[in-house]
Amino acid sequence: MKPILEHCVWGPPTRQQKEPFNAILTRPGSYKFESRRHVAAFLGLAPAPFASGDVSRDQGISKAGNRSTRVQMVELAWCWLKYQPSSELTVWYRNRFKGNGARAAKVGIVALARKLLIALWRFVETGLVPQGAELRAA
Repeated sequence: MKPILEHCVWGPPTRQQKEPFNAILTRPGSYKFESRRHVAAFLGLAPAPFASGDVSRDQGISKAGNRSTRVQMVELAWCWLKYQPSSELTVWYRNRFKGNGARAAKVGIVALARKLLIALWRFVETGLVPQGAELRAA
């Protein structure tokens, strides 16, 4: 996964930028999450529910978690699209949000960041590589 982080859209990230991401995903003993929802909630990428009377829906993401890591996940999602074009996540994003305008692309990249976070968490916890992802030696 290191080549993806090293070649991001805005250039190589600094040590300070990589620190929050590395702290969460590469040190499994530091944070122990029970489910994918806990991982997403930790970074503020979980849905924010709205319920009033008979109406019950999501309002977007909660943004209640670690802001700098959430920003890094969005950046990583853009990098994922560029450097993993044949992965299942990239295909899902392109099918779902292609041709729907800039706003839809921005909303979609946050959705992709959440899915990617969960896929990478599964990779760290179980060794399950995201479908279609190409791994390279670091």
